[in-house]
Amino acid sequence: MFLEKTIGPKRNFWIYLLGSLIIIIAAFVGQIPLAVVAIAKSFSSGKGIPTDEKALMESLNKNLSLFLILLSFVFAMLAIYLVVKYLHKQSFLSLTTARKKIDWSRILFSFTIWGFFTIGSTMLTYYMSPENFELNFKWQPFILLFFISIVLIPIQTSTEEYVFRGYLMQGFATLGRTKWFPLLMTSVIFGGMHIVNPEVRELGYIVMFYYIGTGLFLGIITLMDDGMELALGFHAANNLFAALLVTSDWSALQTDAVLKDISKPSAGFEILVPLLVVFPILLFIFSKKYNWNNWKEKLTGNIETSTTTINTESYE
Repeated sequence: MFLEKTIGPKRNFWIYLLGSLIIIIAAFVGQIPLAVVAIAKSFSSGKGIPTDEKALMESLNKNLSLFLILLSFVFAMLAIYLVVKYLHKQSFLSLTTARKKIDWSRILFSFTIWGFFTIGSTMLTYYMSPENFELNFKWQPFILLFFISIVLIPIQTSTEEYVFRGYLMQGFATLGRTKWFPLLMTSVIFGGMHIVNPEVRELGYIVMFYYIGTGLFLGIITLMDDGMELALGFHAANNLFAALLVTSDWSALQTDAVLKDISKPSAGFEILVPLLVVFPILLFIFSKKYNWNNWKEKLTGNIETSTTTINTESYE
């Protein structure tokens, strides 16, 4: 079982705290190039040191800022790999799935189904309210955006999944005795990490229901499927198509997307539609395709407390 593949021969939460600190430090180190380039650009333009995130982003062109923002996730991903391999002395595969190898078909299926939904919903929204958008497409910036996105956004989303649905999910399993505890904790922390996003400032704290609910959805499909493959595919499609299709002046990632949302920011029932309608439909589709059963046991059952050392050689 996925949660029972707790990293390392001992179920010690303090090791996870140390590993988390190393990953956080690596992410901060990865942000140094962004800060250096932004400060240099600001001084060269005579504007001085940027005093907030908006000023920092405005000091650079969109593709350069996107590249430098995503670069920090490369550092974090490398740190995750090193922490798993050398601190916990276990294979990266055991952090990913309970299967004997990563099921790439699951990643592709989840990516495809959410990609089609994202493209379709964007086209429908544009058709119904074209006045809320303006065409933002320019060939050269978009091509550069495309290549930056297809290379680095999957790294960004995979890093988040390995942290929340992998490392922390298995880490909190060392503290709780039932599976709902790591599921709930990682969902709340995942949502809380987005509280500094500009979307929260513009739309209000109601959008936190979406972030936490999305974390809960990703955690559920991870536990039900005994692996992160479906979560990896979903998250990659979500961020990739969002970056390529629509941007706005108040979104977290400013990109040279095809469309620009110029409507007044607001949040209401549309925040709840994915949580109450779309995600349950996806759960139904996944459950039928992969023959999920015993939901109560997999989501709220007891966690096996055996401290038997896992043979990491079988996962290499």
